[in-house]
Amino acid sequence: MENARVHVYTGNGKGKTTAALGLAMRATGHELRVYMIQFMKGRINYGELETAKLIPNFTIKQFGRPDFVSKEHPDPEDIKLAQEGLNHAKDIILSGEYDIVILDEINVAMDFALISSEPVLSLLEERPPSVELILTGRNCPREIVKVADYVTEMLEIKHPYTEGTMARKGIGW
Repeated sequence: MENARVHVYTGNGKGKTTAALGLAMRATGHELRVYMIQFMKGRINYGELETAKLIPNFTIKQFGRPDFVSKEHPDPEDIKLAQEGLNHAKDIILSGEYDIVILDEINVAMDFALISSEPVLSLLEERPPSVELILTGRNCPREIVKVADYVTEMLEIKHPYTEGTMARKGIGW
């Protein structure tokens, strides 16, 4: 791809990962190669994991445990997995094998101090100009927003979770 850009999908509203997946669907329909790295996600029943198996040129790899990550007291394993995810992201981005790389929930990993923003900023600078990069998750650091080309903030207006309804299969996971 020529003139690849950096996208950020952030905010408290639902739809950040979903927007990234939509872009992946569109891209693979044009035979672009997409790689999604999911930070802080280790559940095996996310719907996109099964769908990705059916779509040529679309790979998803998770770096997380199935457990909730504590912002105040992250488990050392969560920090280790986030670091591994970032190292893997660098390898994938610099490999030249993929047109689009999605770093799903990387903003949250930075917000939870599992990784710092400095190596992410370095990765954005090192990124080949042919690799479109998408970063998702709440609380994107300002320094990342500043260098991104597209920034979309999902604004929560109303959500069933506030009324006690949990995520539903096929909708929230």
